[in-house]
Amino acid sequence: MDRQVWALTNPRRKPSYFVDRTLANKITIARICLIPIFAFAFGEYAESERHGDPKEFFRWLATAGFILAALTDGLDGFVARHFNQRSRLGSILDPIADKGLMFTAMLMFVLYRWPNSFPNWFPIVIIGRDLILGIGFLILSKLISQVDVRPTWVGKLATLFQILAILWVLLGIRPGFVVYAILPATVLTLVSGAQYLVDGVRQWNARRA
Repeated sequence: MDRQVWALTNPRRKPSYFVDRTLANKITIARICLIPIFAFAFGEYAESERHGDPKEFFRWLATAGFILAALTDGLDGFVARHFNQRSRLGSILDPIADKGLMFTAMLMFVLYRWPNSFPNWFPIVIIGRDLILGIGFLILSKLISQVDVRPTWVGKLATLFQILAILWVLLGIRPGFVVYAILPATVLTLVSGAQYLVDGVRQWNARRA
């Protein structure tokens, strides 16, 4: 009998670790492991540049770590859907990996002075929106027990432009033109945040009705 079917038909037994040890979850865990590597390399390069002796190795290590993590964003979901590897563990780890990478990257830009970086208000907008949505999700979960989070194409575009803005700075591509990634990322981030808030209010009103 398939292990996943066995786990579902035997709710009193604790699910085995091997049920969730799928390729999709391994990809997600690997993505989470890339976050501290990226943060360490980012900090090392920023500090070395601040002291006038920039160590390019750490710059490229941070860039490679971020690119690899960004490229695998969505790969775990595709594998889970294509090979029927959806699991409870995956549903928990995936948003941790997604938000963890972006939150860490933005926080590092605030804490360290990366050369030719974007203004501090940009990371604050990204981090602030996620904090507000996170708090709103927790409050709504207490009020209506079950919250249905629906990803939107605006939110996906916002994430894409956020990634482009970060890569623009990491790769040092014509610093003055990073505004072309920052502006659409900021607008889309705010719009998607408003969409999630409106949807949350709608779900609350629907449950009350």
